[in-house]
Amino acid sequence: MWGSSIVGFGRYRYGYSDGSEREWMVTGFSPRKNDLTLYVTGGFEPHQDLMANLGKHKSAKVCLYLKKLSDVDLAVLRKLIARSVKSVDSKRIK
Repeated sequence: MWGSSIVGFGRYRYGYSDGSEREWMVTGFSPRKNDLTLYVTGGFEPHQDLMANLGKHKSAKVCLYLKKLSDVDLAVLRKLIARSVKSVDSKRIK
């Protein structure tokens, strides 16, 4: 658990421009009141091809908001999450 409402998987360390570092989950989700929120490491810019075919969603910096899973193409969602996880493999904390 990351906080009181986020289920996270894996851990990795990332750095800020000021040299400080933070530990965060590789990917995760949180069933919020209005949406199911998925956390996609690295954001969505590298995944525009998948985002265009995902289905009904909203997104912010690293958050993907879904009203219900049936609104999206689950195969595309799986690829998006797998790609996101792979992008931080070298930074993962074992």
